[in-house]
Amino acid sequence: MLAAGAGNAQTQRPNILLIMADDLGMECLGCYGGTSYKTPELDRLSSSGVRFTQAYAQPLCTPTRVQLMTGKYNFRNWRAFGILDPKERTFGHMMQEGGYETCIAGKWQLYSYNPPHFMPEWRAKGIRPEQSGFDDWCLWHADHTELKGSRYGDPMVEIKGKKAATLKGKYGPDIFVDHLCDFMGRERTKPFFAYYPMALTHDPFNPTPISGQWKTGDRLENHTRFFGDMVEYMDSSVGRLVRHLEKLKLREKTLVIFYSDNGTHWSIESKMGDRVVRGGKRDTNDAGMHVPLIANWPGSAGTGTCDDLIDSTYFVPTLAEVGGAPAQSMGIVDGESFLAQIRGQPKQARDWMYCWYDPKPGVTQMEFDRKIFARDKRFKLYRDGWLFDCIADPEEKHPLPAGAQPEVRAKLNAIVERYAAQGGR
Repeated sequence: MLAAGAGNAQTQRPNILLIMADDLGMECLGCYGGTSYKTPELDRLSSSGVRFTQAYAQPLCTPTRVQLMTGKYNFRNWRAFGILDPKERTFGHMMQEGGYETCIAGKWQLYSYNPPHFMPEWRAKGIRPEQSGFDDWCLWHADHTELKGSRYGDPMVEIKGKKAATLKGKYGPDIFVDHLCDFMGRERTKPFFAYYPMALTHDPFNPTPISGQWKTGDRLENHTRFFGDMVEYMDSSVGRLVRHLEKLKLREKTLVIFYSDNGTHWSIESKMGDRVVRGGKRDTNDAGMHVPLIANWPGSAGTGTCDDLIDSTYFVPTLAEVGGAPAQSMGIVDGESFLAQIRGQPKQARDWMYCWYDPKPGVTQMEFDRKIFARDKRFKLYRDGWLFDCIADPEEKHPLPAGAQPEVRAKLNAIVERYAAQGGR
């Protein structure tokens, strides 16, 4: 049950730290019932903040990132995998215009994704960090795909003002966290927006500095046995950032949000008690899209759980409301703010969610087929007419009969058709 926060009388606008894990399903966190890995830092944020139980992302990383940064459903601005149209405005631009200092550290992957022999029309296109609305950055995969290097051991990193370079003996996530801590320290007297799109826990599954192999073996070996260490290092990285805010005496002035871009990689099996959960990245069922979302803001946020539907288009209007930034400058925004839910205040939230998912436009292999649906907290209706009970059948193996749930069908079909009329076909 959600309890309201006390409210904060601070005169300065709050800082915002938005953290997004890469390929992390809710089954990986203890606060969501996961039992395979230790996640004390996120469990602590959950117990003293708001844990959302019906948060969703697109089933693949870049489609979620484009929705998150622009507030728009993918059919409006999705051009190619690993590309953000340079004509688009991001929440970085919006927060800059609202008077915020902005920084991004972690994974970029929004420019020139494909190598020259595959879809060359997108070579050297997309958006570069310097165009994206961020005053400062420290990023992996900010250039052509074949030049991206490692994101973990001996990472290749581009830092503002410096050419991308391989940092021998370093660990990528440590570099990103250090950069964010430096930024928050420098800008502690001003409102800041820090965005951390993590590299963890995306494959390759490499050793971390807490793995026995880190000191004595191949730091770039790829094996699923390292996944647990990656989850736990991801959790400890969140803890490092929170403790740095405490050290700077900024904790009560900072809203911390933790989210994930899609479900866990399909090669990973994790446990929730006796239940084994296989990762569902790429799939539009719950294993691919149902992700953790935690908001923590001491003195200003509520505590408990919230089962309102939230998706990645909701972040732009939420950030705008938190920081008083001009959301109207973003053009069409499809999501709605969930600040009231963060504060533990009553709100008549949407009782539906819409998804337009086309992972690789122009690629016709079955695993990349376009999927369009609308859902509520229980039922999901695809544009082709398949209706599923997501509570009874989370893996979507048993579509309901054609005549079942006529009122639900009518309601969800109206949402699908609404966006089809706007271009979501």
